[in-house]
Amino acid sequence: MPVDEKHVAAVRSFEAGLQFEQHQNYRKAREIFEKLVAEGPADVADRARVHLRACTVRAGVKPATPRTAGDYHVMGVAELNRRELDRAVEYLSKARKLQPKREEIRYALAAAHALRGDHDEAFEHLEAAIALRPQNRFQARHDADFQPLAGDPRFASLVTLHGGEDGGGYRSRL
Repeated sequence: MPVDEKHVAAVRSFEAGLQFEQHQNYRKAREIFEKLVAEGPADVADRARVHLRACTVRAGVKPATPRTAGDYHVMGVAELNRRELDRAVEYLSKARKLQPKREEIRYALAAAHALRGDHDEAFEHLEAAIALRPQNRFQARHDADFQPLAGDPRFASLVTLHGGEDGGGYRSRL
């Protein structure tokens, strides 16, 4: 598969933004993240939105009132990262209400519910996230936020490839 130079450059820019954020140079980090949100590939832009919001808050700039599913998703993920789980679920639920078919919203809701101990809710959202984007199966398997679900056979069923790690297609329970 050929290397996507634009994606590689965006990832490098994102990493530079993270460095500025870690060194508390929120102004420079915000500049980088703003550019990535506007021009970067979708996956990098989504991650940049989360960090942009965090830098905005840390820099003391009053963030805009959330209006879109994307705004609520960013706020929800930021709260999830801070382990403010009730607020994360609140924001992510608002995002889901606005755009119920966005897999990244369902995935984040699954993580928040897993960490809160709401296993049935977590499985409902994780199953939906995998149905919307099968690659979430692999991501969830390696995501520490789902550790509370690891001992549940439903988790193994959702995240395990049919026929073992290298075999067959995805097992679908949907």
